[in-house]
Amino acid sequence: MTTNFDEKRLATYAHKFTRLKQGGTAYGKAPHKPVFLLTVIELIEKQLITENKIGVMPELVATFKENFALLVKTPHKDDFTQPFFYLQSEKFWLLHPKATFIIDAHIRSVQTLSDRLDFASFTDDLYGLLTQVTPRLHLKNLLLDTYFADTKAEFLHIKNAGRSYLHDLETYLLNEKEVPYRLLQPIDDEETRFVRGGLFKKLVPKVYDFTCAISGMKVIAVDGSSLVEACHIIPISISGDDKVTNGIALCPNLHTAFDKGMISVDERLRVVVSPSLADNVSSPYNLTRFHGQPLRLPFGEMHYPKMESFRWHLNTKFRP
Repeated sequence: MTTNFDEKRLATYAHKFTRLKQGGTAYGKAPHKPVFLLTVIELIEKQLITENKIGVMPELVATFKENFALLVKTPHKDDFTQPFFYLQSEKFWLLHPKATFIIDAHIRSVQTLSDRLDFASFTDDLYGLLTQVTPRLHLKNLLLDTYFADTKAEFLHIKNAGRSYLHDLETYLLNEKEVPYRLLQPIDDEETRFVRGGLFKKLVPKVYDFTCAISGMKVIAVDGSSLVEACHIIPISISGDDKVTNGIALCPNLHTAFDKGMISVDERLRVVVSPSLADNVSSPYNLTRFHGQPLRLPFGEMHYPKMESFRWHLNTKFRP
């Protein structure tokens, strides 16, 4: 990537970044916009954002929550959706809703915002600056010095140490450490649920090598997306368990069949197909062909699905 950049353009955005419009509150000026900008810059640095199409992804929400906790010492609430919407007033942040939707007011639910938004973007010239090391570092330091001078040193110390809420949470959900991760919010916080649910959907297919645990199907598009889905064995609404050990990777039709109790997994980790199905056995797509087939397990025993979860599914959801 080129190291040349327009210094006048950088000076323009440096001016804008140090004069962000911040709403007044009982605790002082709202810190959400600078925290949000620092978060996006961090994800660009880590190459978790690689194009100027920024969605409401769990990594963005989780990193925002962590950065807010590290930088803000006033009682402000770390409302992610607030800066995501109101940053538009700075004229360098744009929202692109999905077809049939209009986003003309602050949406307070992160899930609803995700459902209605196609992507957000910076102006092209600003995004170009943020993809280059020197201007990105300059703008990052300006934000820290202008809005968080008192917490900058501690923030950078923790960030440079390489630990993060996102990493700790991923490790926890992967069942790789039986230690509590650093919760920033109560478990019933909507943004925390969004982050955990989003990571579950990404991590389960990953540990199964994006392969359906029953059919063996593996289809990955050129953009990296996969047809295989993360399926809870016991629904999250019942178990509250979103570790990968309460999940299996299934293709969409088998995911639906599992959720409806048409198929299950027995004590020997073999597929069981409901005898009550009116299945066309001559069809190459019939479910009965999977009956008695061993389940394909993920790599690493710590990622194996819990046997007690399959027992619950077999006894509660399966149609005998």
